[in-house]
Order: sequence, then structure tokens, then C-alpha cells
Amino acid sequence: MPVTQEKLVDISGLGGRRKARAHPKGRPVDPRASEEIRALLGDAPRRRDLLIEFLHLIQDRYGHISAAHIVALADELRLAQTEVYEVATFYHHFDVVKEGDSSPPALTIRVCETLSCQLAGADALREACESAAWPGVRVVAAPCVGRCEHAPAAIVGRHPVDRATLPELAALVEERRTEPQIAAYTTCSEYRSAGGYETLVACVRGGRDVESVIASLEDSGLRGLGGAGFPAGRKWRIVRAEAAPRLLAVNIDEGEPGTFKDRYYLERDPHRFLEGMLIAAWAVGIDDIYIYLRDEYAGCRAVLERELKTLSDDPPCPLPRIELRRGAGAYICGEESAMIESIEGKRGMPRLRPPYVAQVGLFGRPTLEHNMETLYWVRDILEKGAVWFSAQGRNGRKGLRSFSVSGRVQNPGVHLAPAGITARELINEYCGGMLAGHEFYAYLPGGASGGILPASMGDIPLDFDTLQPHGCFIGSAAVIVLSQKDRARDAALNLMRFFAHESCGQCTPCRVGTDKAVGLMVKDKWDTSLLGELSQAMADASICGLGQAAPNPIACVVKYFSQELE
Repeated sequence: MPVTQEKLVDISGLGGRRKARAHPKGRPVDPRASEEIRALLGDAPRRRDLLIEFLHLIQDRYGHISAAHIVALADELRLAQTEVYEVATFYHHFDVVKEGDSSPPALTIRVCETLSCQLAGADALREACESAAWPGVRVVAAPCVGRCEHAPAAIVGRHPVDRATLPELAALVEERRTEPQIAAYTTCSEYRSAGGYETLVACVRGGRDVESVIASLEDSGLRGLGGAGFPAGRKWRIVRAEAAPRLLAVNIDEGEPGTFKDRYYLERDPHRFLEGMLIAAWAVGIDDIYIYLRDEYAGCRAVLERELKTLSDDPPCPLPRIELRRGAGAYICGEESAMIESIEGKRGMPRLRPPYVAQVGLFGRPTLEHNMETLYWVRDILEKGAVWFSAQGRNGRKGLRSFSVSGRVQNPGVHLAPAGITARELINEYCGGMLAGHEFYAYLPGGASGGILPASMGDIPLDFDTLQPHGCFIGSAAVIVLSQKDRARDAALNLMRFFAHESCGQCTPCRVGTDKAVGLMVKDKWDTSLLGELSQAMADASICGLGQAAPNPIACVVKYFSQELE
């Protein structure tokens, strides 16, 4: 309780006496800021786990987060001011303004600087935007924004710009067009009129039993399509065996450079994913569902908000409670435990394991964590049968994969292809071949962290467990194609800069190692021995996959592209 009057007390336990504070420690609450915070929060419950949502409200309303608003929000939520400050400063999309500092410009243009966009000229585009010096506008280099097939990509406010050019961005600035435009998609009524949610209703009303549903998933061979590849059916059994209440956390924080498949499906057929999600909740016995969507996908967020409301207003059957949570620009939150920390309103710091999230996850409860695309296939597998899905593979593999393909190909985009297809087959059969004047030189089979392979190894089946012997992995199936006009060492440097920017800082080997690696990789001659030692330290001592996989591009360049280092 605050001290209401000054008095001499022994606060040291050593016999000394001095004045106790007349007010609680910390900055005093500004009455005006307090009124503004209360108006923003309205009737929302003052819960700790809603801290990031409340910070978004402040950022959206004022364009930044002031020190006075941090103090007022902490007071409103009964949190220490440092708790609010450390969360607000952890996420890239919150502009925290210290007392005495000037506010950022009203409009921000983010130009993607990650590999696919860099190949398409993003660096020159950003420099041109900076030279334009538009009043009231700041231009920042941004990590992957999930629009790699439309490189170079930029975001004006919340409005994504595909294959961005300086004149187009200038026009948007002039018009102050900053909100996303929503393209046509399958609405709830359209989805239901075509038989949507009938499988869910059959499950809920006893037309299907839990055992047969889980067995179908197991027989199909469906594995987690966010990157880890854990068998989906087995995961359902594990979480179902834990004590209730159980929760479901859906990971749509699609931040792996080169990956955009989740966005692609959400923009077109959101209810197929939602039905799969609800079937999973029924089968596992889930009480509450939390959908975690990356902040860059403002259009997808608008679609999900609209369609979830429509679904709840006229549900096909009783539904669990569903909350849509908004990320705030942190690649690390794609890691399942970091995402759970973020949903709880904290910094996205990966947890030490065990215990695993299936046992002690969100709010300390057993949690089924799934990538969006994994749930997208549930309905089709149950309606068409496990054999239908498992029979789709190639080169001895099973199932379908949604490949996010970008780089030097004629037709970049999401290509649904048999699991086990090779990079060469994918380029020739689905992507229309290489761009004119470009020859297949190298490829990244699994986004930024999946390594880099030469074209001479372009006939390896692309699937789980096939690339590990070569120091790579498929991850989320983000394939970035390089040509003879590119260098693998430059690609590796771009990726390491991304990792250094996105490291959460929890592990010293990752936080320091990625930054030190960048310093070594910019030199004309790589110190491969020192880079090897550094890589080993990161791989051995990092808590999560970011630090463990960050050295993969280095190792691949040294092993397969040594001619570039001479």
C-alpha cells in the first residue's frame, strides 16, 4: 500500500532511520494520460494477458506509445511500469517514445529487406524512398513481410504494396491510403452453402467418433506444416490424454523469410482452416482457442474478425471460446513457446523444455499448438479419406505440400505439389522454369534457416527427413531459387543479418553470435575456422531453433560453395 505520510522508519534492518517515500516508486500517473487509457480500453477486462492488445490500441490511436501512456497503462492493469515497458520495447511494431524525445512521423513505410525482396531490388527501392524525403513519412528497412512472391514488397501504414515501385509508393503517400484492401474470398455463407461445417457438425452430433477421426489423421501421415513436422494425429492423442482444461493455440505468425502459404490460404478460404480448427478442438476436448496472427497480415486480420463474428452469430453447432490475438513484429514468436508467452502478454522469449507445451502450455494448461496450414487439411482428409492424402506423394514420400516459391523463377507463388517433389521438378513443372537470362544455381529448401544447396543437388526429394543428411531441412517448405547472377555467400549474409535482428536476446550465444557472424561475413575473406567455432557455440547452447539453425547457411556456403570464398 502507498505510504500516506512521511515518517522515520528503519527500512534497512540495520538500525538506520530515513524518510519513507510518500508515493509508490516510479513515475507518477498523468491524469490526462490515465483518462485517455481508460477511454481506449473501454469495458475490456483489465487482464495481464491483454497487455499487447492494449499496446496496439495505443499505437493505432496515437502512432506511438509515450512514457505517460506506459505509466497510465501500468497503473490501470496494476502492473509494474517496467513490466509494461519491457514488453512494449521488445516488439518491433511498437514505437516507444521516451520522455523528451520527439514522436515518429505519422506514416511509416516498411520496405522488406530480406532475401527474396533484396534479389528483386528492394535496397535500391528503399534508398529511393529515403531520398524522396516525403514530409511526415519515415522509411524503414523491415524483415520479411510475408509477400515474397510479389517482391519487392512494401507496406504503407497497413497497406501492402506488391512489386512496389517509387511512383506507386509516392501516390499512396499523397493519397494517405494506408489501410489494406480486402480481395474476394469465400465467406461463411458461401462456405456453408457448399457443404462447409457439415463434417464438424457430424463430429459434434455423434456421426463420427473421436477415435476414428484421430486414426484418419494418423493414417494420412499429416505432419505439422509450420516446420517441425510432428505427426498431427499423435499430437492430438498426447494432448487429449492430459487433464482438462485444455487449450488450443494456432500459430499464424508466419515470419520465416520465403514463407507466405498461410496468408495465401487465409486470403482465399478462411473457413476451411476454421473448420479444421474446430474439429481439432472437439477431438481433443479444447475449452478455449487462441489464434495468433502476425501483425503484418492486417488484411487477414480483418477477414478473420469479420468471419469469426459471422460464425459466432450463427454457429453450426456449439463453439468453444475463440480469441484472435495480434502479433507485434517478432520472428521469434513463430517458435511455439515464445508465441505462448506473447499470448500471455509477455515478451516472446522461448521457454526451456521440458515441460513441453502439450503438458504445461498456455496459462499453465495442456495446450495443442498447431500451424494454420496443418488444420487447413483436416476437413479434406476426413471427407476424402486418409488414403487420398497419403497417395499424393512422389519419390517415395506421402502427402501434399504447399511450397512457397520465390526468387528467380517465372511464376513465384504458392504451389500445391506432391511431397517429395524435387526442386528441379518444382521449378520446371510448377513455376514455369527460370526467369529469362537466369540459370538455376542454388536454392533454399526451407526458408532462411533451412540451409542452401547447389543446383547440382536439385534432385533431392523435398520432404521431412530427406534433407538433414545434407545439413538442411524443409521446415515450412519455403523454396527460394537463386541463379548464376547471385552468390550463396551474399544470401547467407542477408539471412544472418535477419537472425541478428530477430534474436530475442535471451541466449548469449545467439544474441552475440549472430551479430559477430555478420561482422565476419561482410569481410572479403571469411575466417571459416572462427565462423565454425562460433556456429558450433550457437548450435550447442541456444535454447530455441533460431540460434540452433542460424549457422546452417554458413555451413552450407563453406561446404557447397567454397569457390565463392576463394
